[in-house]
Amino acid sequence: MTLAPDFHFSQGNLQDYMDCPRRFQLRYMLCLPWPAVEVEPALENERYLQQGAAYHHLVHQHLVGVPPEQLTRSVTDQDLSRWWRNYLQAAPVDSFQCRYPEIVLSVPLNGNRLIAKYDVIAVGPGKRAAIVDWKTSRRRPSRDWLAKRIQTRVYPYLVVQAGSFLNDGQPFEPEQVSMIYWFPNFPEQPEDFSYNRAQHQADGDYLISLIEEIKGLSDQDFPLTTQERRCRYCPYRSLCRRGDKAGLLDEAEVEPELLGDFEFALDFEQIAEIEY
Repeated sequence: MTLAPDFHFSQGNLQDYMDCPRRFQLRYMLCLPWPAVEVEPALENERYLQQGAAYHHLVHQHLVGVPPEQLTRSVTDQDLSRWWRNYLQAAPVDSFQCRYPEIVLSVPLNGNRLIAKYDVIAVGPGKRAAIVDWKTSRRRPSRDWLAKRIQTRVYPYLVVQAGSFLNDGQPFEPEQVSMIYWFPNFPEQPEDFSYNRAQHQADGDYLISLIEEIKGLSDQDFPLTTQERRCRYCPYRSLCRRGDKAGLLDEAEVEPELLGDFEFALDFEQIAEIEY
């Protein structure tokens, strides 16, 4: 079993591979559905995911021009209402001249494509670009944990490689790009990662080697993660004989590395087909 020629790599599926190569193979190469609950209590987890999706939709509507007063009247959920107020008071996008919500960038990389869907890219004075990603977790993850996520490498890399159309046709210099994680539950504690040329080169080399590694395993069974605690939050755990009970949501929030990211479905018709 090999990757389809039109397979798109993203921060979500690359993170899956980094967390467990076998999960990547089952999910993206074999396309094997497995009806297992990932987190307990399931209804509470589903409610959190729905709240997160609702927050992203609310902010997107605001960024495309819907008046905040109109949006405020539509919010009835207590947590969502608090997140919305925090966003209106402290979100780090108001100072930027141009804001591009839910934009998708794409570049060819090592025979496939690398894509990312952004919550918002904000371009301001001096042609600096701030990537703002909304994180609606109940507990604030550490800077160290965020730094290790592949998203922190993929998102700035793609802005440099494919974001010239946001900058009057000129590629952004790596030093003009930053990555900001913003937490509606912790509005005064954003996490800001600056970028530079050395990091950009290292990210490109790393992503190419990671894709080469995945392709090199394509004719065999991918290995299972050695971090078996993660298996409690994986729908394939029973298939891999790694248990049959889902992990607890409270434990995953204390140790976020146990639980994968929630990634919204990408609309591939909106991908900006930018070559380099």
